[in-house]
Amino acid sequence: MGVRDDQKAATREKVLDAARDLFNEVGYEETTIRAIAERAGVSVGSVFTTFASKAEVLSHVMTHRLSELYAEFDRVVPYLRGSTADRLCSIFAIHYEFETRRVKLFLAHVAASYNPNNDPGVTPYGRNPRLNQMLLDVLDDGVRKGEVRADMDLQLVVETLKAAYAWNYRMAAAAGGNLPAAEMSAVMDKQIAVIAEGWKPR
Repeated sequence: MGVRDDQKAATREKVLDAARDLFNEVGYEETTIRAIAERAGVSVGSVFTTFASKAEVLSHVMTHRLSELYAEFDRVVPYLRGSTADRLCSIFAIHYEFETRRVKLFLAHVAASYNPNNDPGVTPYGRNPRLNQMLLDVLDDGVRKGEVRADMDLQLVVETLKAAYAWNYRMAAAAGGNLPAAEMSAVMDKQIAVIAEGWKPR
């Protein structure tokens, strides 16, 4: 039983590695389960034994990538300095720097998030509890410091920030995935400045 579990785990990792590379190289729509299986060196049946759909494969690929990103954040966030807006700008700049290493993969993640037919095993963009909590923590700290209105709907601010962040990937898509992270961060900085006008104490 232990050997079988090890084999299943190894197959799962091969599939996720192959899918990650294919989604980033050719895009989500163009990648087929057969192509993933061939790249992974496993049968199509083995892929479907492990995952219910291509969307679920993508969801697991992104979960793994985000765990890498948030391990990085665990080290960095305690050292972020500046105003509430400054700290939020830093958080999103780190996200852009990380995700632009595999832009097509992240674009696939955003696009798949709007698919009404997603399986229960799919976690869409924006449903990431780590990002949500990180942004709420910064805003809560802003309230304590008197930089953010105490009556502000902080969850609404978080949703607005995440929407702006994802929307900026349209620029990367238009540039064929070759847009520098710094350019997207510069746009996000301006968006955060506009949003910050709404949370300022009156």
